Amino acid sequence: MADLPDLTALELLPDAPVVVDAGGTVVFCGRMTARLLATTPADIVGRPAAEVVRLTDETGADWWHCAKPLEGDARLLPRIPMRDLTLHLPDGRARPVTLTAARHGDGGSGVAHLVVVLRRAETRQRLDAARSDLISTVSHEIRSPLTSVKGFTKTLLAKWERFTDEQKRHMLATVNDDADRVTRLLGELLDVSRIDAGRLQLRRQMVDVAAVAERVAERMRVANGHQRVVAAFDVDVPRLYADPDKVEQVFTNLVENAVKYGDGEVRIAAAVAPEAVTFVVSDEGEGIPEQHLTQIFTKFFRRAGERRTGTGLGLYITKGIVEAHGGRIWATSEPQHGASLHFTLPQGGLELAGVDVPRTG
Repeated sequence: MADLPDLTALELLPDAPVVVDAGGTVVFCGRMTARLLATTPADIVGRPAAEVVRLTDETGADWWHCAKPLEGDARLLPRIPMRDLTLHLPDGRARPVTLTAARHGDGGSGVAHLVVVLRRAETRQRLDAARSDLISTVSHEIRSPLTSVKGFTKTLLAKWERFTDEQKRHMLATVNDDADRVTRLLGELLDVSRIDAGRLQLRRQMVDVAAVAERVAERMRVANGHQRVVAAFDVDVPRLYADPDKVEQVFTNLVENAVKYGDGEVRIAAAVAPEAVTFVVSDEGEGIPEQHLTQIFTKFFRRAGERRTGTGLGLYITKGIVEAHGGRIWATSEPQHGASLHFTLPQGGLELAGVDVPRTG
């Protein structure tokens, strides 16, 4: 039988290694493995691997029993491909892990030792769940307007002469609005993919951000005549080095959020500091519970019991755009006194881009 090689280098791995001999007994347990199992190496070494490193597959079957990793031919099958498994801890908890393993031969066709490496898979599991949510949300959001577009166009093509001009105009306007909705959704998905990949591109120039905010406020007043949207700047807001389209998207998302979930007057204000300008969009609604103040900027976040409307991506995209500009975004709220969403845009961006512009103010 082959001698056990020096295993100290395994401690340098960022994952959790464990080595098992031909009889199924643990002969080495790394510190990361012990931490993963919430125990100590001394409690693992010398004991049967199937008992102390309990692993089950997606059906709940014992991996050691079903896969029989110690019975393979080490010369023909030196490695065991990656598998998604569940690791059962001594205290009864379970953790998702990914497993890879390598067989160390005994000089013949047998296995002298099996080197197993475990990696925690919670992050991957969350990413998979987020992708599943994204697909589900996209399917739901696209299906509704496309059903409307298909229905109205089919009806118009089949019965054009039966409708009055006003009826045709109404149906075509609905088709146009639903097409805009699909276009907006696809734009959001592109923004999300670019933010997640760190590839959100900005086309920066010196921008009158106050004018952008006022333009958004005016548009929202027209679209939501029942609700006042005011851009009230008590200070002179300097021109900032930013992407005007993305800044307009930020204000639009924040104001739409305030109109949808807030109440009373929606107000856009600003405060100027030497290094950055802070903008705030506030409403007079019930406010945001303290435990949700940071969660609202995550993908697909919805409060318990909240009816599903929209994609749940607006504030996540807003956060990505602000951070791409070198700013930050946060929320404050007092119960029954409304919510305020704040974000900063740095000053001096044009100078940092290598353009010599004298500072004023």
